[in-house]
Amino acid sequence: MPHINPPVLGDESTSEEAESLLPRGSASVDRDGGKGRRIAAAFDEDEIFEGAYDFDEKVVVSVVSDLGSVGVDGPAPPFSWRKLWLFTGPGFLMSIAFLDPGNLEGDLQAGAVAGYSLLWLLLLATAMGLLIQMLSARLGVATGSHLAELCREEYPKWAMFSLWLMAEVALIGADIQEVIGSAIAIKILSRGVFPLWTGVVITAFDCFIFLFLENYGVRKLEGFFAFLIATMAFSFTWMLGEAKPSGKELLIGLLVPKLSSKTINQAVGIVGCVIMPHNVFLHSALVQSRAIDPNKKSHVQEALRYYTIESTVALIISFLINLFVTTVFAKGFYGTEEADVIGLENAGNYLQEKYGGGLFPILYIWGIGLLAAGQSSTITGTYAGQFIMGGFLNLRMKKWIRSFITRSFAIIPTIVVALFFDTSDSALDILNQWLNVLQSVQIPFALIPLLTLVSKEQVMGAFKIGPVYQALTWVVAALLFIINGYLLVDFFLSEIRSMLFGLIICSVVALYMAFIIYLIFHGRQYHSR
Repeated sequence: MPHINPPVLGDESTSEEAESLLPRGSASVDRDGGKGRRIAAAFDEDEIFEGAYDFDEKVVVSVVSDLGSVGVDGPAPPFSWRKLWLFTGPGFLMSIAFLDPGNLEGDLQAGAVAGYSLLWLLLLATAMGLLIQMLSARLGVATGSHLAELCREEYPKWAMFSLWLMAEVALIGADIQEVIGSAIAIKILSRGVFPLWTGVVITAFDCFIFLFLENYGVRKLEGFFAFLIATMAFSFTWMLGEAKPSGKELLIGLLVPKLSSKTINQAVGIVGCVIMPHNVFLHSALVQSRAIDPNKKSHVQEALRYYTIESTVALIISFLINLFVTTVFAKGFYGTEEADVIGLENAGNYLQEKYGGGLFPILYIWGIGLLAAGQSSTITGTYAGQFIMGGFLNLRMKKWIRSFITRSFAIIPTIVVALFFDTSDSALDILNQWLNVLQSVQIPFALIPLLTLVSKEQVMGAFKIGPVYQALTWVVAALLFIINGYLLVDFFLSEIRSMLFGLIICSVVALYMAFIIYLIFHGRQYHSR
């Protein structure tokens, strides 16, 4: 059964707008004489449960139109700061994927090896990420379904299960990096008392934090993530103050594009970290936390307007945090012997040696920022896992069970990896390279379905993207595919050392390319839902 979003109440007066952040059954919803209860009763339990959020979990955002009545569409209302506040949240959860430990490692390596010269690429990559994420939000708002649900409905079973498997593999790979990042931070802050595997086990329990906060509503959960982002911003701003970088060189790095053969791997790493497959699925679900009616054009227009603003602000903040990290390591280690060996595991010690203790040792400032990045990204990974598994497989089970299953999928291989690779810094670097390759391989299986869906009138109605927008997004996607293709070729050429292994890789690549071609051509023969 296709998902149906319950319609949303219109305000009786603009003075009640401040109280529209309330779940169904609250005082302001009931003041209309029970209209809210009658509307919710019009949708059976199965229909309400099938979406990303149950109806009573959603933030009710009343849409004020000139006609001002339920069931009647009208023009989109004028801009409202209060409405912007009510819609603010999903974009900040989405932005955490731009701040995970994998991104931070890419930042510090780019700064140490390339100095300030790749800051322009960091800005461009963030803009590309915003473009893709807004397509994901557009899909979720306009259809009332998220990407995993639409893939289940629109692809044959074999293709749907293949896409689900790819999404799960990508999520596990991302989660390993995030959990390892948290474990490294715990090791730093405990002065080595807790080894890496112990930090992994501690981090595994963050899903219980997630479940605890989720019981108190979407806004409490969003507030917790805002606190973690603020912690990262504070930590890395402090580090920037300690480093005292050159403002002139920073501006030149932002405004003057430079790229050399020596920095190509760091450039690929910066762009490759922008699109996380699980984040594309996640954002299309997060935007459904606000109760709007996708059948009303004014509701969708208003939601897209506010989601665009809040997502842009969120990614500007994430860009500044990434910029600070890159700049600190550019100032401290560019052109030094340590530049080629620095990574997450040893970055804190190198920072301590370079900048000293100060008022508060920079080693612990780095550890606090890294812990906030790791914890926030692992919890959003658990969140994404619920939507991916539930959407593709149409699972109906209690949330704590889904969280436990999702967490187990990632945490068990992570503990094994931590025990195996916790031998040296170089071992963790090798692990990170393999995980980056794993993420790169999965990108087409999130982007191609997304671009196909948002281009189809049968799915998006009046909100399908136009020809110019389509061309731009496919150019961005092609650029990402080429960059990640370079990463794959470079990696496998360095790893293939036998004929048998080469034949196996060639066979896998042939199947991989055949599936990508199928997804592209399937979009041309797309059927209506």
